[in-house]
This record gives sequence, C-alpha cells and structure tokens, in this order.
Amino acid sequence: MSAPYTTFSAHPSSSRPVTSMSRGWTAQSRPTTARPQTAASSKHDPSYVVAVLEGRGVAREVGLAALDKDTGRVLLIQLADSPTYIKTLHQLHLRSPSLILVPDTFLSVSDISLASGGKKPSTTSVLVQCLMEEFDVPVEPVLRKYWNESAGLDFVDQLTVDDEERAATLVAVSTKYYALSAASALFKHAEAKLNIRFAATSLMIRYVQVEGTMMIDPETARNLELIGNISHKRSSHSLFGMLNHTFTAMGARLLRVNVLSPISVQSSLEARLDVVEELVQNEDRFNEVKNALKMLNKLDLDKLISSLVASEARVMSTAKPAAARVTQMLNLRNVVKNIPLLAKAMEGSRSQLLRVIVDMISDTRLAKIAELIASSLNDQAISAKGGLEAVNSRVYAVKANYNRLLDVARETYKENVGDIFTLNRELSEQHNLPFTLVYQDSGFVFALKKADLEGELPRGFLSVVQHKGRWLFSSLELKKRNARMKDALDETLILSERIIQELTAEIILDIGALYKASEAIAIVDMLWSFAHASILRPEFTGTLAIKAGRHPVLEGVTAAGTLVPNDVYCCEASSFQIIQGKSTYLRQVGLLTIMAMCGCFVPAEYGSFRLHDALLTRLSNDDDVEKNLSTFANEMASCAMILGIATADSLVLIDEVGRGTSPIEGAGIAHAIAEELIRIKAYVFFATHFHELAITLSRQPSKTRRSASNFGMTFQYKIVDGAPDDMNHYGLELARLADLPEDVLVEAKRVSEHLTDMEEREQRESHTNMVAIRRKALLRLRTQLTQALDHSTLPDAELADYIARFQRDITQVLHDTL
Repeated sequence: MSAPYTTFSAHPSSSRPVTSMSRGWTAQSRPTTARPQTAASSKHDPSYVVAVLEGRGVAREVGLAALDKDTGRVLLIQLADSPTYIKTLHQLHLRSPSLILVPDTFLSVSDISLASGGKKPSTTSVLVQCLMEEFDVPVEPVLRKYWNESAGLDFVDQLTVDDEERAATLVAVSTKYYALSAASALFKHAEAKLNIRFAATSLMIRYVQVEGTMMIDPETARNLELIGNISHKRSSHSLFGMLNHTFTAMGARLLRVNVLSPISVQSSLEARLDVVEELVQNEDRFNEVKNALKMLNKLDLDKLISSLVASEARVMSTAKPAAARVTQMLNLRNVVKNIPLLAKAMEGSRSQLLRVIVDMISDTRLAKIAELIASSLNDQAISAKGGLEAVNSRVYAVKANYNRLLDVARETYKENVGDIFTLNRELSEQHNLPFTLVYQDSGFVFALKKADLEGELPRGFLSVVQHKGRWLFSSLELKKRNARMKDALDETLILSERIIQELTAEIILDIGALYKASEAIAIVDMLWSFAHASILRPEFTGTLAIKAGRHPVLEGVTAAGTLVPNDVYCCEASSFQIIQGKSTYLRQVGLLTIMAMCGCFVPAEYGSFRLHDALLTRLSNDDDVEKNLSTFANEMASCAMILGIATADSLVLIDEVGRGTSPIEGAGIAHAIAEELIRIKAYVFFATHFHELAITLSRQPSKTRRSASNFGMTFQYKIVDGAPDDMNHYGLELARLADLPEDVLVEAKRVSEHLTDMEEREQRESHTNMVAIRRKALLRLRTQLTQALDHSTLPDAELADYIARFQRDITQVLHDTL
C-alpha cells in the first residue's frame, strides 16, 4: 500500500498489530464517555458513513461502502441499478446514513466545497441529486484519486477480522471494482477527516449479496407502516412494533433490516421457520431461551466490541473515559458469562439452525475470553446503573493484589469515603437532625427530608436546593473531603484502566469470536420474538394463497371479532387482480408477504406464498411538497418507478391510480399501466373504482376481478371473486346515507342499473370475450395441473378424482364458449 494509506505500525513490546491513533475511534474531538454504549434502543438514529460510487457505463453499476460508527461493522455492496437509483436508495435507507461521501467529480462547481485542483463538472450527477433529495444529511466530496480499487482491497485485507468468513469475504469483493473503490474512499476519509485509525484484523467487514432479498422502496415502507406509524410517530402500531419483542439491540437491528429487506432464499426461510415452530410447540424451550436472553437484556454486544476496538488504541489519562472502559469490561464479562446459559437453553434442539447457533456460541475462544476476564476482575464487582454503587463497582473491579499502586489508591479512596461518612454522623449528632448522604457526579451532598426540619437549616451549610421532598446541601468541610475523595477515585480509575487495557489487548486477538457470538444472539433474539406470532406456518410455492388472512397490525389494535378476514388467491392464471373496494386489503397482502419472507408465522388459517424479488406499491394519494409534485405527478412518478424495475417475480400493489386527473384520462392511464404490468407477468393487485377496466382488460387471460361485499357505514368488507353485486354503486349508497330525497335515489339507481345491464349484455355477446374466457380457462388448467404435480400429497385415487374435476370444468367452459 502506498504511503498515504499506511495506517499500521508494530507495537514495540508485542507482536500484536496496533493502531497509531492519536485519539479514540470517534468523530468527536474527545472520547464519547457520557455513558457506556450498552443500552438497547428502539430508536434508529443515523450512524453510518456511506461512500457511494457510480460507474460510467450504461449498466449503472453502483458501489457502496458503509461504516457503522456505533458498532464498527463495515458493509460492501455492488449492484446494477435503474435510472431512478431505487435500489441504491433502498440500500441506504436500510443503513440510515449520517454522512454520504461521493467523488468530487460528481458535484458541480456550485455544489462542491472541497478546495482542490482539477476540472469540475458543470452539473451535479443524477445519482448525487437523488441522494440529496432523498436524505437530509451532508453529502461530502472526496478527491477522486482516493477512490482506488487496489487501495480498497488492501484496506479490506488488513482490517477484516481473522475468522472463518474472512477468505469468503476477500474472494467475494476481489472483482467488485466499485465497492472496493468506495471502501478506499471511506477509510481514507475516516483517516484524514475523522482522525480514525483501526487495529489490524479488528473490523467485521462483509460483502452483502443483494440478490437474496426482496427490495422494498422507502415509500412502500412508509405507506405500509413497516417501521413507524404514519399518524402517530411515537406509536408502536407498525409491523416492526408488532413483531418486536427482542431483548437486545442486536436483535432489534436485525429485525428492522429483515422487515425492510426480507430474504428470498427458501432454504434459509425454512430453517428460520423450523426454529419458530420448535419454539412455538415447545413451551419449555421457549421459556428457557427467554430466560437466557433476559440475562443479556439491553446489552449491545456490537457497540461493546466497537468500544473495545477503539479503547485498545491508547491508554486513557483522565478518569471519566477510564471509568467508561472499566464499565465496558464489566459488561463484557456479563455477556461472556451468560452466553453459555443461552447455549444450554438450546441444547438438544431439533432444528438445524439452532444447532448451528449453539456451535457458534460454544466457541472455545469465548471460554478463553471469560477466563482472561475472570483472572483480572473481581467476581463481586457488578455493572451498576449509577450512584455510589456504580462508582464502587468500578473502583473494586480489578482484583486485589493485582497491582500494588492500585491497592494503595483504593485504600486511600476507602479512607476518604469513610471520612465523609464520619462527617455526616458528627453533624447529625451536633444538630440533632437525621442527615443522610447522596452521591452525585461532583461528589457527596447532605440530604434531609422536609418533614424532619422545623424552621431553617443551621448556619454553615452551602448550595441548598430542594429536590423531591427533601433538601440537598453541602458544607465547606464536605467540599474539601469530596476533593480528596475525587483525587483518590480518579487515580484508582486510571490505574484500573491501564490494567483493563492490557486485558483488552489479549481479548482483541479473539475478537472474531465475539463478532460471531453477536450475530448468533441477534438471530436467536429475532426468531424468539417471531415465536410470539404463533399462528400459522406459511408455505412457499409458486402461488399466493391465503385463507382467512387478517391484517397483522390492525389485529393487535382492534377488538376481538371485529376484524374481517379475507382470502387471497393469485397464481399465473390470475396474476393480475382488479380489486374494487378495500385499500386495507392491499396492505394486508403486502404485510403478510413480508412476515412470511422474514421467517415469521402469519395470522391466517392457511398461507402459501411466492418468493418475490421486490414489493412495489403506489398507495398514497398525497402531494409531495418537497419534490414539488402534485397528486397526479406523484402518482405518475411512482408508477414510472414500478414499471422501470418490476419483473415477473415482483409483487405490485396499486391503489386508485389515475384519481389525480379527470375520469376519462385516469381510466386511460390506469388501463395502459395495467396492460404493461400484465405483459411483465408480475403478481399485481390493482384497486380501482374504474369499472371500465374490467371490460377493457377482458382480453387478458391473467386478469381476475374481485370486489368488496356488504357495503355499510361500518366499512367491514370481505373480498370475494367476481364483479360486485349491483356494481356496488358507492356514490348512490353514500347519497342514501346522506338522506337525499327517496325519489331521486330510486331514479338514479334505475338508470345506473339499466346502463350496467346494457354493458354486461354487450360484453356477454362479444366474440372477443368468448375467446378471452377460453384462454383464461386453459391458463388456469395449466396452473392447476402444475400445482398438483409439484405440491400434491393426495393419494393416487383422490388425485385422479381431483384431476377429473379439472377435466369436467374445462369441458364445460369450452362447450359454453364455442
């Protein structure tokens, strides 16, 4: 590697490679030690720095390199995108970027702020424009010379943790020019601008295969309320909120990624479902895993690992960061101590995935780390949340007789604390008042309940404040004793941190085992969370068939029995379904598909699902003020995106397209979009009130019509096959509910029914319609025979009767239409 990329040096007293960091791994000017980063959080604040590079060819190859500043994980991605860069935007939304890096040649002279030589383009690239419009985060230019493939490969080779996946990662990225170039710029930026250096073989770097997941664009995620509720931002009434019963932050992060990008590899899904099924059927196993995960509640092993990698760079010389390092080691001890409990809870599992996970967390290197920590840390020291207990846990974290200077410092601290308690006892006796002591960041203060004080405090007390029904105050002598105590405390923590640093250096050698354990715990946590939805195990075939399916989010917030279940059937013979009625039905189809492709059970009596490469929707009818788009323009932009990337393996949900313009134009546009989707052969659910589409698309053999039944003001619909009864004249029904004159309603209904009868009679007598009916019947027959061949488990005699029914049905259709 050339000089600008050389970031490593050998430690003079060890063969272990270390970094030449001038400060800890953080983008701040000092170590972030306000609190140890161990708490799981439901929030997903932006934490990724992402470098993005696009190729110059027509293939639109895009390379991404993403560094999570919180967890130290690095992801490399390379994909071929569409003109709207929807796949790139999808990958960035999964990672919540806080900063985006692009080549300086991608920015125009007016946009660029980096002072450097070279010719700048007159306009900003389309990709960068899309990034700026989509994300409200800084887009920072990096000199083009730093986007270097060979330098990126060197970085990956030197920094990737030495585990069993290292070789596969290096092979996977070796031919990914754009991803490696983005990695080069990412690490160069971290080195030059963030002043970050990484220890050799200390980062979990992985190449992400985009092909094995279902793409969900950001607008779809918002409209389906996958992560957050649109109406109430703080509400948990979303798919993520409904599924999230995780204990750890790693499990919550994995769940979020899976909800936004479900997997589409059937073998992996079946392995997950085997685990969920075992947990659902075996209550003892479910509870044992739950109890083991509880011991890791709110601990974030990923962030803990990143803190260790950062702290390994240099010894702290101040007490506050030193205290954080001691706390981190106590938390790590808690993790490695409880991992065997999780392994024991899964012993004897019948599902293959659980057995693999048990092997992952039974790594002998984890036992070695546990022994290293046990040899240095006091068994009685625990990681407390705050107050004097937390301080004492850090002070006495390292075992006695480990370091003579530390023992002396601790003894001095103990004597100083004793002096403060002696002072409190003396003052209590002197003034005949029940003083107590409260520990704060600045030291001890006196406390006295209001009920115990008549009149004013005695003279000589300072800084009197009222807090929660008591008085807090100090004295000059207490401040002096606090100062002596704090000096001894700081010395104790700094000496302890130096010992912790030596321990960390040994642990770093086996950091790969911790990364592997973190992944295993996250998977178990997520699948255990899925086991709460213990309803029905889905199947995966070429057909989307759901019996009595229910909207998973609404089911959790509505009264029992009020949610109307709906059936869904979509196959090659009926891949384009016109729905006249319920928008909630579309969302239900999308949410149930996502649940199944996450490896979760679904709320239904039966569920067969198809594996899709993308879930594409147009569900919202709002204006887009930020992009200066009207309702109609927003509709057309969404439809253009769908038509641009939909394939025969996609699932498309469209609600009321064409509503933003005149009825005639809207019907024409809806027809044109529908025809193109039928040509693509995607599975499409097309909700519309343009009844004309059922006629204009009647020649298409894969078109099926479904409608809502039981109109009423309670708006509880059940979707059924065929045209709606009485054409479901919603306008007339609403007019009746609005108390319009009865004679007006009667005449309006008579005229509408007459026009409908004329239309249907012409349709029935049409030769073209007869041909379309025969084509649909033949296509349906082929699909039924294929399904029987691939998935039937019937005995031979019953299968023969089943096929004979197909024969009778097709004979009848041909007889009626020829």
